Amino acid sequence: MGAENRVIVRRAEARDAEAIAATFALREAIAGTLQLPFPSSATWAKRIEETPPGDYLLVAEVDGGVVGNLGLHATSKSPRRRHAGTIGIAVRDDWHGRGVGSALLAAAVDLADNWIGYSRLELTAFTDNAAAVALYRKFGFEIEGTARRYALRGGALADAYMMARHAPPQTLAADAPRASGGDQ
Repeated sequence: MGAENRVIVRRAEARDAEAIAATFALREAIAGTLQLPFPSSATWAKRIEETPPGDYLLVAEVDGGVVGNLGLHATSKSPRRRHAGTIGIAVRDDWHGRGVGSALLAAAVDLADNWIGYSRLELTAFTDNAAAVALYRKFGFEIEGTARRYALRGGALADAYMMARHAPPQTLAADAPRASGGDQ
């Protein structure tokens, strides 16, 4: 991918709704997600505009066009699960294998590790989606289990892997310079 095809990841805006809906209208992109066919751009515009605080909808843009998207959400409202986030991702069919998923995941992992403080990221991947599983493994996700007959896809119930990534331990507090002076 040359400089003219550089992937830029940014926060989704209402103007991206049509491109996101178009991605989810594609056969391969939607088959890897839990979205339903025939999405409307109005629905996506509303989702973008009404994104709850603490949730992030990111898009990958190449040469001014949106070619993928990612959602990073709190796993639960329970205080006991505030350490965990969940990810959903889709890449336009004609952009698979071209670094878009990697760019989106790199941005999400950075956001989760360095800005939100999630120590656990979770996602599901259909067991027959070898490319997605390989991408997730590249970013440190591990298969923690298999959900049999997890979701209806193309008229049949498909299995999915439950995958998670654990952030490296944070060392900011230990590495921070200590104030000196005064009585210690």
